[in-house]
Amino acid sequence: MTQLHDHLNKIVATQGVLFTKLHQHHWYVKGPNFFTLHEKFEALYDEVNQQFDEFAERLLTIGGTPYSTLQEFLDHSSISEAPYTDKVPAEEMVKSVLSDFETVVKELENGIELAGEAGDDDTEDLCIGYKTSLEKHMWMLKYYLD
Repeated sequence: MTQLHDHLNKIVATQGVLFTKLHQHHWYVKGPNFFTLHEKFEALYDEVNQQFDEFAERLLTIGGTPYSTLQEFLDHSSISEAPYTDKVPAEEMVKSVLSDFETVVKELENGIELAGEAGDDDTEDLCIGYKTSLEKHMWMLKYYLD
């Protein structure tokens, strides 16, 4: 179970960093697609925040101790923070989100496997549900970039 705890904690840390990155995009996006992307980034950070909490609480439920400081998130996340300014084009923001989601999906696939091996159906379901949602967002973001 320790391996599953560690992996869920990595997902928690990654969600902490992703939440902040999506806020940055929301605040700094500019250009002709401002209204569309501003709203989309807000919807995405709201979803990430919900999942962030779900994974941390699941970890607590199964006896783990979720990371809870910004430093822990940065130290254990599988994505990196990236300071943004108004100089980052909107298309690059979308590409960054897409890349981060691809990384999270890989983490979730590993989590599905670990939860299955541990016989933890609830954690497996949590990972599957979030993976499904991110894959739909990835499809939409790819089409946005085409």
